[in-house]
Amino acid sequence: MYFQSIKPDQKAFNAIKPLIERLPGGAKPDAIELVSPNGYLNTEKITINELVGKKVILVDFWTYSCINCQRTMPYLNAWYDKYQDKGLEIIGVHTPEFEFEKDRDNVASAIEKFAIKYPVVQDNDYLTWRAYGNRYWPRKYLIDINGKIVYDHIGEGAYEETEAKIQELLEERMKKLGMKDSVDKTVVKPSEVLQKSQNASSPEVYFGSSRNELLGEGKKFVVGEQDLTVPLSRSLNTLYLDGTWDIQNEYSENKSKNARIIFQYEAKDVYMVASSENGVTLTIKIDGKDVGTLAGEDVKNGKVQVKNDQLYKLIEGDKSEVHQLEIIINNPGVKAFTFTFG
Repeated sequence: MYFQSIKPDQKAFNAIKPLIERLPGGAKPDAIELVSPNGYLNTEKITINELVGKKVILVDFWTYSCINCQRTMPYLNAWYDKYQDKGLEIIGVHTPEFEFEKDRDNVASAIEKFAIKYPVVQDNDYLTWRAYGNRYWPRKYLIDINGKIVYDHIGEGAYEETEAKIQELLEERMKKLGMKDSVDKTVVKPSEVLQKSQNASSPEVYFGSSRNELLGEGKKFVVGEQDLTVPLSRSLNTLYLDGTWDIQNEYSENKSKNARIIFQYEAKDVYMVASSENGVTLTIKIDGKDVGTLAGEDVKNGKVQVKNDQLYKLIEGDKSEVHQLEIIINNPGVKAFTFTFG
């Protein structure tokens, strides 16, 4: 998941390069302190400086409605369980993509849902995010016992590589502290991992005016109400809305009954970030028919109850295929933020 599009200039290129590659001659950057967190969860006040010289530190940037982040959670939890007593500290830096992700109660609920035990700090003002020059969710940085950033990974995957680096740094820590201990060199394989499809070709889709370049009908990048009609001819990876919609910066909200969302995608799984103040029922159809066996875990009898600000799994297929997703919204009041695919 990306924070924003990257312009092809040197400044932007440097911002997305792994931090450890930005210094010449193989030098490693110093650890970067957390900058004025908006709150602490699962912990009292914590700083990176107080851990340097004592712990190996993994800093993980995440936001709770991001499916890419959710797929990494089982690994982070397993690493914390396995290596906490060996000198590993994980700090989850929760930097929100959407306004509702700034809410402390929402973040606390997500921590409980994903069984996170390591410290989490809120970075609602993006101060720590900017200090690291970050542009991605998720992103992981490893800080060694000497307080140097020695590893930087963007996105999902590379789990064995990351764990091997954790093991290496923990052994280095033991030697420096004169500890006669060892590190288990096996790698964790969490059973609850959400597998990422390698063949999903549909991009992330934003409903809000700031990034709704895939909107098929109506005015793109414009805030306000629009009366929209789905055309008979539709294209792959194009977002179509039907009915009256209030399009705001981060989301689109239906103002009419039986409004529709139609999107032709190529993927295995489909997720939607959505919310509703009063709770609204969505009917999910695939290729004009009941969703049937393709129903995701949040779909019951072809319907989804949307209320909480969260990610909803709508479609769960066996392989990546082209389908037309149709969502019928029975009453006004659903705020649709994104589609993501797996």
